[in-house]
Amino acid sequence: MISSDLHEAVRLLSAGKLVGMPTETVYGLAANALDPVAVARIFEAKNRPAFDPLIVHIGQRAELAQLVTHLPAEAEALMQAFWPGPLTLVLPKTEAVPDLVTSGLPHVAVRMPRHPLALRLLQSLPFPLAAPSANPFGYVSPTTAQHVMDQLADQVGFVLDGGPCQVGLESTVVGFRSDRAIILRQGGIPQEAIEEVLGHAVDSQTSQSRPDAPGQMDSHYAPHRTIHLLEHGTRPTDVAKESWISFAPHAEAMASLAPDGSVATAAQRLFGVLRHLDQQPGGPVWIEKAPEIGLGRAVNDRLMRAAHRA
Repeated sequence: MISSDLHEAVRLLSAGKLVGMPTETVYGLAANALDPVAVARIFEAKNRPAFDPLIVHIGQRAELAQLVTHLPAEAEALMQAFWPGPLTLVLPKTEAVPDLVTSGLPHVAVRMPRHPLALRLLQSLPFPLAAPSANPFGYVSPTTAQHVMDQLADQVGFVLDGGPCQVGLESTVVGFRSDRAIILRQGGIPQEAIEEVLGHAVDSQTSQSRPDAPGQMDSHYAPHRTIHLLEHGTRPTDVAKESWISFAPHAEAMASLAPDGSVATAAQRLFGVLRHLDQQPGGPVWIEKAPEIGLGRAVNDRLMRAAHRA
């Protein structure tokens, strides 16, 4: 069922059930983050490996005290600049956070979403929500309520409809080494914006076979068709039009990631383009990468994971 009935979402989550919830990034598969049984249902529904940690969503800053034991000064600065918004912070966890949420790791990933309906939902509950993307593990993330039902209708009976996601890519994940920020996943907050707030360059460590933060798996966001990547500004040779997706519009391409040439548009459209590929018959597809600036880094990160083959 797809509905904007906030009270029904609250009722189901309070009873330990799963609910599809909107955020500004992608739709999440939500459950009570402090209830290990409810959290286990997320892993089961997504067929998600237990070593891949989840993001905990909060509706107000005061909830952090229940979840984390230490807040570095750089984390404080980033929260002031980007919360609510598509930024996740990885911080030392308290005993209240179930080990299943963090995959046994001593830190928890936390964010405050910017979507108004998501915030109303979170502020209507006495507990935070664990909410990874609402899709089978490793597949393309959902950016509409219907996408959730198309993929997980047998696993989740209710999706809170907040309309299409405005960002379209998952949050940027930032961890801390000796209280200094490090990017663990490129996402909806560009690296340049983070560096401007902190006043220094920030290192990036965004891919691991055994992740210590959400979204670090080498292979992820993958459609069923094989993807080959092209460097930005290049084009394939001897490839049929129906097998080539350019970044900006090109007369010889079947489609483009960004009809207006903007990396923000490419970010918003990316998962929809990948999902459309799976609805079309055909063989391998060549996709031109975004320019490696701003949100283009996050677009290329998702493309590389979608193209990865173990």
